[in-house]
Amino acid sequence: MARPRTFDEALILNAAVDAFWVRGYEGTSTRDLVKCTGLSQPSLYNAFGDKRSLYRRSLEHYLECSVRDRIRRLEALSDAGRAITGFFAEVLERSLSDPLHRGCLLVNSALEVTAEDPDLRQAVASELETIRRFFQDRLAAFHDQQGGVPAVDVRRGANHLLSVLLGIRVLARVNPEPEDLTQAIDVALNSLGLPPLAPSCAH
Repeated sequence: MARPRTFDEALILNAAVDAFWVRGYEGTSTRDLVKCTGLSQPSLYNAFGDKRSLYRRSLEHYLECSVRDRIRRLEALSDAGRAITGFFAEVLERSLSDPLHRGCLLVNSALEVTAEDPDLRQAVASELETIRRFFQDRLAAFHDQQGGVPAVDVRRGANHLLSVLLGIRVLARVNPEPEDLTQAIDVALNSLGLPPLAPSCAH
């Protein structure tokens, strides 16, 4: 009879997320994972599978606690334009307040994934599509609320917003200059007639 687990799964996944987030998948060794989680290698892999399986579980945990949670909260706003602006405001704040300049684990995964791992590539693509769909749905709702004809097709607008999001996430890893990031976001929002970032978001 298998013995019950004696550890908090969420805490272990949080620790693994932090390791992968800082070092990337390839840069994170089994020794790193053992050290950060406090579990032995056999216990770790018995619970979560191999390193690749643990990475997938960690990425799923990260997405549920960050990106998906943000989308759920912002979809509940009555003002669809503010939902999009709020998404970027939160991303900007997280990017600028992170002393390690880790960026976004999802975006980092997109940059690191290879053709040899089609399952992870598909998982990343699916999650990016979820974000793009959020932008598209909120853009459509925003124009309905405004009662006007959108200057840019909502699908094209959503693609543009997703591209800007990916760009600032990457830029924030290497050159987290508040003014540059803020201007990139403001231009994107303004081009689609969306509300601007609050002044405090730039500082």
